[in-house]
Amino acid sequence: MKSPYLGAIPLHWCDACHVPVLGKRCGCGEKTRFVGVTPPGDLRPAFPSDIRLINHLFLESFGSTLIPTDHLAILNKVPDDDRMEEIIVGGAIVGAIRYLPGDGRWEVLPRPDAPLLMTPKLRYVMVDDGAAAFIKDGSSVLAPGVVEIESHTEKGDEVFVLTRDGTCIGVGRAKMGAEEARGITRGQIVRLRKNVPQVCSPGPATWDDAVDANREHLATLEADSITFIRDLAEQEDLPVTVSYSGGKDSLVTLLLALKAIGPVPLLFADTGLEFPETLANISAVVDRYSVPVFRADGESGFWDGFSRQGPPAVNFRWCCKACKLTPVQKLIEREWGECLSLIGQRKYESAKRMKSRRVWRNPNVPNQLSAAPIQHWNALHVWLYLFQEKAPYNTLYEKGLDRIGCYMCPSSDIAHLKMIEEEYPVLWDRWRSAVTEYGEATGRPKNWFESGAWRIKKGGSDDEDSHY
Repeated sequence: MKSPYLGAIPLHWCDACHVPVLGKRCGCGEKTRFVGVTPPGDLRPAFPSDIRLINHLFLESFGSTLIPTDHLAILNKVPDDDRMEEIIVGGAIVGAIRYLPGDGRWEVLPRPDAPLLMTPKLRYVMVDDGAAAFIKDGSSVLAPGVVEIESHTEKGDEVFVLTRDGTCIGVGRAKMGAEEARGITRGQIVRLRKNVPQVCSPGPATWDDAVDANREHLATLEADSITFIRDLAEQEDLPVTVSYSGGKDSLVTLLLALKAIGPVPLLFADTGLEFPETLANISAVVDRYSVPVFRADGESGFWDGFSRQGPPAVNFRWCCKACKLTPVQKLIEREWGECLSLIGQRKYESAKRMKSRRVWRNPNVPNQLSAAPIQHWNALHVWLYLFQEKAPYNTLYEKGLDRIGCYMCPSSDIAHLKMIEEEYPVLWDRWRSAVTEYGEATGRPKNWFESGAWRIKKGGSDDEDSHY
């Protein structure tokens, strides 16, 4: 799957502070080095739940955990059939995890720098020094050069290729299992995966250290966004609101609005499909910043649309208009007639939003002038700013959920939906019952829900944008 370029990726690393820096110089004064990651590069911190998952998968696959408890890790979601995340530690990609929906499991894809953080005890192949030179140049691992193949290794497994002294010289996929490999004298044992050489410099650090390293960069972004808000508010002479979803981007947008023009009301489209943590976050934000919240009720619109059209799909998101855009349009008409809304839209989210203007009107909400103060921020900018401001972000992020909105959003990947099914069985059972009942009434296959087929509509073509 092609990786979309949505904007420059600003990730650098300070080897003195062991932190990510979103510019060429760290707050400590040292020059940083660029870290190449797969576009679009909308990077985010690895929270403890993410680290637990990654370490569990590495322990299961290779007998050793990957991420030390006192090191910072960053995740980079990259295009794949479902969900795949690159893992950055020490300023290098040290591996990736990929969800395989057909198997219902995660797969680990290690990189050659991973053994700088851990010692492979399972699924490795050891080669002699004579073969090592050829393998370093990109040759496959052939039987004559193999000294040992760890006994847990089976055909198709990801493996580390090590020299006798334990140095990793490559990673790849085993072409045969340990038992078969030990009985042959020729043939390919491991097909190596090509990797771009990197510099990995691991060391302990905290996210407070990362904030300190990036204060100057964050101050520049903040100043640009505040100026944008002030200039637009003066130019348009409309009541100003913030469209608040309970997510990180709308929270940063609120913080900027408060600094630019003071307290502003929040617009919240309550779809009736929100996580309890999202509702709790809205209450916490209202209390912390003393701002009013205006709620647009979209629950009835959703279930009315569901009864007529069935569940929304990735390519048929009728839901956005029914339970967000139309209720918000009516709310604005009732309260102000027309307003200017500051929205947490960022170009790194999608190709459509990359092409979007910074100020626009959604044709479904013509009485709302929308503006994106953080259009040019990426997710790591957002997170560092929230950490700096000690803002009350939604605790769902700490559970490994990177998408905050309707719990059953069809645009979520299968890995995300599986996490929701495990964490929120009551919510998920409600959705399963509704979709299954609709499927039975309309003659859908028996496994229509469990297979995820409800997420795709035959002949559908959706260009709906839920930002309001």
